Amino acid sequence: MRKRFADSDDRSFVRMSRRGRDRDAEYAVEYDFPGDWLPGAENEPDSAASTTSNSSAELPPEGDRWSTWDRSTPTEKGPEPRPDWVVTELAAVDTEFGILKTGKEADVFLLERSVPGTDRRTLMAAKRYRDGNHRLFHRDSGYLEGRTHKESRVSRAMSKRTEFGKQAIAGQWAAAEFGALSRLWQAGAAVPYPVQILGTEILMEFIGDAEGAAAPRLAQVRPEEADLDDLWEQLGHSLSLLARDGYAHGDLSAYNILVHEGRLVIIDVPQIVDVIANPRGRAFLDRDVRNVGAWFTARGLPQRKVEALAEALAFDARLD
Repeated sequence: MRKRFADSDDRSFVRMSRRGRDRDAEYAVEYDFPGDWLPGAENEPDSAASTTSNSSAELPPEGDRWSTWDRSTPTEKGPEPRPDWVVTELAAVDTEFGILKTGKEADVFLLERSVPGTDRRTLMAAKRYRDGNHRLFHRDSGYLEGRTHKESRVSRAMSKRTEFGKQAIAGQWAAAEFGALSRLWQAGAAVPYPVQILGTEILMEFIGDAEGAAAPRLAQVRPEEADLDDLWEQLGHSLSLLARDGYAHGDLSAYNILVHEGRLVIIDVPQIVDVIANPRGRAFLDRDVRNVGAWFTARGLPQRKVEALAEALAFDARLD
């Protein structure tokens, strides 16, 4: 299969070798996410879990590592019923093809999970939160406010930003995003299906074509290539499902929405906001609609539709 890779920021492509063999151990950290999904809750923060491969196991004859599916606990795997494309066979191998996107908190890679000798294979996006030495923590203060760990020493380390504390924070970001994706998927919102989490690596549905070309962000879509009314309706439907469940995206814009073959998909959700518990909940709802609405109105969508959606979401969230 020929692979093509697209970085939506600078179109720079990186061909990855058999990487990450001896990556430092990372921690699956418990976090206080509202709802039923608490990935990593069974793991104590002192138990190291590599996000790549088991160093005691032999490398597969092909691919970069054995599948990590059996290394995630039940709460670290996506909600059931799982899509048919999810490869759960223990004989599967993971092959990394390149980087899709770089970011301040995490990098996203293209990864294929396949069963050698069969046609059972699927492409996934592997989102890896940066470790304490390479990650920028520009949003951590607001995100961690009011959140504590069951062990006070971990909370202290996070507060002091020690190396262990930074690792724990990275684990909380990954766990928060996996939990949010799981909750939103179950609610029916248009988000990538979360396959599994292991430490600070999230494997999720790849939004793009079978050759590995990633879907463009909404900000990159030209008006003549899109049905603006249909995309707006899709967006409103997903945001309404979030609001009815009591949440707002919290950082929505045309840069964290993908469009693939007319399908709108919302990404980057570790910071979703409980609009009922948060005193600024209505403001978060309004900001999400205003930010992404600016892209639509600049391309002809009537401003009244943006205002109507903001009012409808407040009603759905029972804020009015």
